[in-house]
Amino acid sequence: MGLLSESEYHASLMGQMTRVPQEEPPSFDFWPYFESIPTGDFEGFDCSAGRVEYVYRESAGRFEHVLVDSNDKNVFMVLVLDRVASKVQGHRLLNLRREYGLDAPGAPPNKRLEPTRRMIKE
Repeated sequence: MGLLSESEYHASLMGQMTRVPQEEPPSFDFWPYFESIPTGDFEGFDCSAGRVEYVYRESAGRFEHVLVDSNDKNVFMVLVLDRVASKVQGHRLLNLRREYGLDAPGAPPNKRLEPTRRMIKE
C-alpha cells in the first residue's frame, strides 16, 4: 500500500493497542518492505540502524504497529502489519513531538516520550 494517510493509519488502531513483549518474534519478515520505503518518506530522519523497541498489537489481533527507531528518540517509522494477510499494510512517520505540539516555543525539553495508545491515536 505504501505511505498511509492519517485516516488510513488511524483505521488500523481498532480497539485497545497493547505493547507486544520484545522477546516475541515478528509475525513475518517485514524488512524487505522497510528497505523499499522511499527516502522522502523518512522526512530527513535516519532509521537505518533497524532498531525496534516498540511493537503494538490492536485488540482484535489483526494489526501490529512496528515502530522502527530513528536518530531522534521521539520519531519512528511505523510499519502497519496485517497479521492475517501476512503483509505490510503500509507505513507512516510518527513524530511525537510534532503531533503533540512539543516543538513549540516553551515546550518541555526533548526527552523520550513512550508511545502509548493515547499518543498514537487521539
